Formats: sequence, structure tokens, C-alpha cells
Amino acid sequence: MIVVATSDFEVYHGVVNELRDRGTTFTTVEPDEDLPEQATVVVTGAGHTDTFADVTTIVADPDDPRRTVDRALAAVRGDGGRTIIGVDPGKRPGIAVLTGETIVATFQVPLGDAVDVIQREAADAPSPVVRIGDGSRLESAKLVNELDAVTVELVDETGTTPYLGTGARGMGDVLAAVNIARLKGEVVDAREIDPTEGEIQVIKDRSREASEHNRAIDEVLARRVAAGELTIDEALAEHRDDGDESAETDRSKES
Repeated sequence: MIVVATSDFEVYHGVVNELRDRGTTFTTVEPDEDLPEQATVVVTGAGHTDTFADVTTIVADPDDPRRTVDRALAAVRGDGGRTIIGVDPGKRPGIAVLTGETIVATFQVPLGDAVDVIQREAADAPSPVVRIGDGSRLESAKLVNELDAVTVELVDETGTTPYLGTGARGMGDVLAAVNIARLKGEVVDAREIDPTEGEIQVIKDRSREASEHNRAIDEVLARRVAAGELTIDEALAEHRDDGDESAETDRSKES
């Protein structure tokens, strides 16, 4: 059982509300009271770290009660509480954070924000693993190549996207991420992708849609976008600068 033992109102309020929202069984005591016999994990404030020597003690972060509760639940589950982060790659990847078999958080963010979210969720977790689906090749390669501080597995994502019934529209990527998290994959350090002509054309089309002047980037820049070296906005800026330089050179020749 989780026991909350703190005189810090901010810690108490945040952790207790988070535990209640998750339907978790817990109890509360004052920091100087005896713990109930069934106590296995104590959540407390920074001033009481040496008070509870016989049980696992979690020092709460008053600014992040969710992460505090994640750590407490992982400790309760013991070896089955490893943090696994599943990612369904795409322009807006679905991200699911599991502690053991329990889903503790989900996200869907723009591709450019995904690495920061994943690294934040993996921080402080014991031996976390990130499992990324092998579809959306360019996006998955970008994520694999940028996640260099955590173990990454590439997962065959065939069949991970579920059927979505009435009212579930928009949840597919997140639910696929949950399924990906539950599949073992191949540990990888990098993923090198040679983009197809079709993928290059898709990037060019996206750049035209994003351009103020309906201009697409060239193939060289599109390949750099595919490799994750540039975003489409950065490629458009380079394309615009190159165009301005070429125009200036032409004017110099004419004069």
C-alpha cells in the first residue's frame, strides 16, 4: 500500500489528488506516526527522507505530483514496474508511457516536440526503454537518431492500430503507441533511411503548402529534411536565401 506522510500541504494536496484521480488505494499519516503494517511505499516531503528506513521512500516533487505518483506506483509493482514508452511515429506521434502493464500517461504532440516529451518521461526512471514503431520511416528514423540517451527498440508495428468505434476518432495513434509499447523490438542506435522519390515529393508538397509564395524546396533541401537535418520551415528559409542570392548575382551581371 502507498502511504502519504508529509506535513507539506502542497505536496499532500498534489499527491493525494493524483492518487484519487487514478483510483489508487492509499492512506495518509503524519510524518511522526507509525506506518500501517501493509505499507510498502511512503511518499513524503524533502525533510523526512531518513524517517522511514524499512520501506521504499519516494521524495515528492511538489511541482510534479504526477511523476511522484508514477514513481510510487512503479515501486509498488517492483520488478514489473519498468517504464516503457511506446511511440507511433508520424507528423504528430502518439506517445504512451507504461509502468509495467499500467498506462500512466499519453500524449500526441508535433514531431518536433516528441523527443523532449520522451526524454522528460524517461528521466529518473530505472532502466527505461523507448519502443518506436517502424512505420512512417522518415519520422521514426528522426526519433531513433535523436534519442541517444535512452535505450531504443524498433518495433514491427504491423497490426498495432486498432479499429476505432463511434466516439473514438483521433485516438488511433495513442492506442497504437500503447500496443507498440507492449511489443519487444530490436535494440537500435541509429536508423539510416534512403528516402524514396515518393517521400521526397511528399516533403516538397508540404513545403509548398507551408510557403508564403507557393514555392517548393528543391530536392537537395528535401533530402536534408528527410534526414532530419532541417525542418521544413528551416529548409524554406534556406531556399528563400538561396533565391535572394541568385537574384542579386543576376542583377550584378546585368549591370
